[in-house]
Amino acid sequence: MSEEKTTDREPELKRVLGPGLLLLFIVGDILGAGVYAVTGRLADQVGGVAWLPFLVAFAVATLTAYSYLELVTKYPQAAGAALYAHKAFGVHFVTFLVAFTVVCSGITSASTSSGLLASNLLIGLDEVIPGVPTGSTATLLVALAFMVFLALVNLRGVGESVKFNVILTVIEMAALAIVIGIGFWVIGRGEGEGLDRVTVFESPSDKGLFMAVTIATAIAFFSMVGFEDSVNMVEETKNPEKIFPKIMLTGLGISVIIYMLVAVSVVAVVPAGQIANPVNPEAGALLDVVRIGSPDIPIDKLFPFMTVFAVANTALINMLMASRLIYGMAKQDVLPPVLGKVLPGRRSPYAAIAFTTVLALGLIIVVRTQSDTTVVAALSGTTALLLLAVFSLVNVACLILRRDPGTGKTFRAPTWIPVLGAVTCLYLLGPWARLDEDMVQYKIAGGLLAIGVLLWLVTMVVHRPEGGRFKDVEHLGED
Repeated sequence: MSEEKTTDREPELKRVLGPGLLLLFIVGDILGAGVYAVTGRLADQVGGVAWLPFLVAFAVATLTAYSYLELVTKYPQAAGAALYAHKAFGVHFVTFLVAFTVVCSGITSASTSSGLLASNLLIGLDEVIPGVPTGSTATLLVALAFMVFLALVNLRGVGESVKFNVILTVIEMAALAIVIGIGFWVIGRGEGEGLDRVTVFESPSDKGLFMAVTIATAIAFFSMVGFEDSVNMVEETKNPEKIFPKIMLTGLGISVIIYMLVAVSVVAVVPAGQIANPVNPEAGALLDVVRIGSPDIPIDKLFPFMTVFAVANTALINMLMASRLIYGMAKQDVLPPVLGKVLPGRRSPYAAIAFTTVLALGLIIVVRTQSDTTVVAALSGTTALLLLAVFSLVNVACLILRRDPGTGKTFRAPTWIPVLGAVTCLYLLGPWARLDEDMVQYKIAGGLLAIGVLLWLVTMVVHRPEGGRFKDVEHLGED
């Protein structure tokens, strides 16, 4: 009987990620649309020290990364934060809500990124081929087509998806290298605003340094998230217990160095009054760096296309993460088992990919037809808000799960790290870390969580786990 059950099991995911691919996955996920969107806003809030909020956001993210590393090496299964919540609390509602929050943040980010990609792509094409339609209908169609393309790449398997990610990451890093190179070239020639400006603190609302940096850090945090997505790829990583700690921390370090150099280039080259109001809002202040620093080079015609690759990379990894999390939750009986189906040949979670893609397509249609642009602009902040809540819970779960010794070979963070991680994440969740116009983020997050509660109720009725609790990963497939 047991032999028959073993034969009928779904095939496992394929372990194809080594240290190099995992590092590029993490760096490519952290770098992306965020740096284009937030750098100008940071400079507008704190002036020349725009690099400082990136550094503080990195410190907060690293604290939580330590908790993730302890948990992912102790429980090397897909599902990430939701799995840790299940292990720590064993409450159906909490587990489902955490899973929904993470999935929703990833899909929302990918959906809005696809809209940004479509807009930049059409703007770039219009520069090369005048007359290319750039209206809302054309943008919507390109965004939908791009999301379907991502689903096809994802279906090919994680190996192909991550190799595609490598190409996008290299192009993305090249775009940022251009910004950094031109910035320091201008500084070296003694032009622009100069290096003296990178130590100047300015607050348009007369806030003190601490509060201004707090608000700017909450904005910058969106650009540092992404490292947590990698834990959902653990079942497709070779020897994860050994390579995850070093690779995740290295990826975070590389990303913050690039961000800080980009911020220095922006504030040293672009006039202070222009940073918050770039010539091309889609490309942000980074395009102004290359325009001002190298006016004789038609880089402005190329840069929108490079922005496309950066945004595409973010969207691809978000959809990879979301589908793997749905797959992991289905294997845990948190979601219907059908969502855990794996393609026999490619060994990719096709049902989860289809489910997340349909949700993304629906979100794209809603977002691109939304007349309230303030809500659309707030989605990135809402993503950060939701993830800060998840990170707070992960840090607490890390402390609770200390009672489980694991295999004894897992990574272990000093106790003060998850404690400080939980406190800092909770602090950045508060309204004091938001501008007045950003308070809409709480309304969006509340609406999304309300949808999650509704889905939880439906799941409990349709597919209630035995005894109201989920199976442990070690016992999946057993009676």
